[in-house]
Amino acid sequence: MLSIIEQIKQGKLWDFHGGIHPAENKALSSKQPIKAAGIPHELVLPLKQHIGSRGDIIVNIGDHVLKGQPLTQGDIAMCVPIHAPSSGTITAIEQRTTAHPSGLTDLCIVIATDNKDTWCYATQYPDYQDRDPAELIEAIRLAGIAGLGGAGFPTARKLQGGLGNVDILIINAAECEPYITADDRLMQDYADEVIEGVRILRHIIAPKLTLIGIEDNKPEAIKALEACVSEDDNIIIRVIPTKYPSGSSKQLVKLLTGREVPSQARSTSIGVIMQNIGTAFAIKRAIVNGEPLIERVVTLTGEAFKQRGNVFALLGTPIAYLLEKFGYQADKKYPRVIIGGSLMGFTLPHANVPITKITNCILTPKRKELPLHTYEMACIRCSACADVCPSSLLPQQLQWYAKDKDYGKCEEYNLSDCIECGACAYVCPSEIPLVQYYRQAKAEIWERKQDEMSAERARQRFEAKQQRMERDKADRENRFAKAATDRRQSMAASGGDDAVAAAIARVKAKQAAAATTPTIKPAVAAAIAKAKAKQAASTSEANAEPDNSEMAALRKQRKLQAREQKAAKHAELMQQQQADTDQPSAQNTDKKDAVAAAVARAKARKSAQQAPTAIDAEPVAAEPVTKVNTDAAVDPKKAAVAAAVARAKARKAAQQANKAQSNIEEE
Repeated sequence: MLSIIEQIKQGKLWDFHGGIHPAENKALSSKQPIKAAGIPHELVLPLKQHIGSRGDIIVNIGDHVLKGQPLTQGDIAMCVPIHAPSSGTITAIEQRTTAHPSGLTDLCIVIATDNKDTWCYATQYPDYQDRDPAELIEAIRLAGIAGLGGAGFPTARKLQGGLGNVDILIINAAECEPYITADDRLMQDYADEVIEGVRILRHIIAPKLTLIGIEDNKPEAIKALEACVSEDDNIIIRVIPTKYPSGSSKQLVKLLTGREVPSQARSTSIGVIMQNIGTAFAIKRAIVNGEPLIERVVTLTGEAFKQRGNVFALLGTPIAYLLEKFGYQADKKYPRVIIGGSLMGFTLPHANVPITKITNCILTPKRKELPLHTYEMACIRCSACADVCPSSLLPQQLQWYAKDKDYGKCEEYNLSDCIECGACAYVCPSEIPLVQYYRQAKAEIWERKQDEMSAERARQRFEAKQQRMERDKADRENRFAKAATDRRQSMAASGGDDAVAAAIARVKAKQAAAATTPTIKPAVAAAIAKAKAKQAASTSEANAEPDNSEMAALRKQRKLQAREQKAAKHAELMQQQQADTDQPSAQNTDKKDAVAAAVARAKARKSAQQAPTAIDAEPVAAEPVTKVNTDAAVDPKKAAVAAAVARAKARKAAQQANKAQSNIEEE
């Protein structure tokens, strides 16, 4: 049985599942050679134009920079720098809208160009055949080269992963996306430089076989490449049938080698490494000419463009500048500017968005040229999306789970293997924007994984800190114990006592002496006894119960007098009312006189009964007072108060007796 390499050399091709044949519309922009887009008055350079982390800014606002001068730097493999596309002055480092489906902003360096286009010093490697591959890979990284096919994966990192692990090098020249002709024109106009870049890649990787996969709808490019390839290059140009998305990495590997890239893996895991045709051209410019990646070929197409074709556009060039320069006439009803092709591209929120390393096309279609689907209908379960999916997924199920935000199910159905080619949305009769659901779900899954990774890193840092603190504590204790042991040994060797131990013993003795009960001096004890006696005497006086019987008798007598006065007033009031109501008569007068006489007699009798008690009240009251004074002779103040109360009672009783006597005399 023939090996894979032998089968490839014999011209065998394989196929992949699904795929579609949309209208190509490539003739709009493939007829004219590549032009220079010119230098705009302002360049906007996002710090992150590739997969991976952004670099650290090494310039400041107000600095004058030269063409090709690095603006950022980074020491990690997944970080590539950006360079000044032209000479000028840095006017701002701020947030600007970038070329991304979200339409969000990112940190950018803004350069006001001076139109001099002055180059800085460049390092060239024309003798790359004599250079070590590691040195060339580092030069590629410093040149800021990332995959120009659209993914933006750092080229140096991919080459490092392929060293010694791959036996087949594939150059992707398929360019299957409708409308895009950037690679087609690059191969037609710069075929010699493209092949030289492939030779550099062969020198770095040293594969057993090198393939250039190109679709059969590019006959001029095929001829140009064949004219530049010699037998010593060991490069095979393999023409493949036109089918979308044959230009995708996994699908092209399956077409050319028959090998299938595993889920969530890269082609290097099966011994294959792939580079885009534009990346090979950029590698040649970086190694041989010493030019970093500061420009790329961009296709300007669509019926809204008056001048269509391909241009060398500086990175950071605002798309509004290209629209104005090449005669953009917006559709009156539905003006649209799309980055990318008709299937994988996305509409921009506005035209003030810069060209980046992964921008390969600007599409400006008219409404009739590319209909605008705005009405999403219900899925009819026709399975057309599953039939054309090149990754053999279930787009219908993925759309349901993505719409329901069930991201666990999305991962279970291998959403990460979706290449977002748009074939499913192209054939959907219900016009469901499937790719939009997939992109949103992927972004949410990625964000959640980043949060989980951050939490895990925080947990690891916390645990590491705790372990370090415990180690430091143990080290301190060991040092103290060792120091004490050494001190005791040195004291014993010198024949003396341990001074620290003696000091500790003295301190403990003092503490023990202070803890014992102190003796009380005689003067202090006498003062304490006097205070306690005084406190006991005051407590006994406060608890003694006073004799309040006389005061109770006086209060009772006053209440009786008040009731009698109230009864008399009531009788007088009744008599007055009777006198006002009826005419006085002799009979009534006699009755009135009789009532008055009866009341007077009652009062006289009551007074006579109370008079002896009131008169004798003084000696009676004096007897208990004398008793109280006798009992309380020890307290003169209390005896004086009791005597005063007795005298007041006697005076009041005498007054009441005199009043009763006068009442009797009046009667």
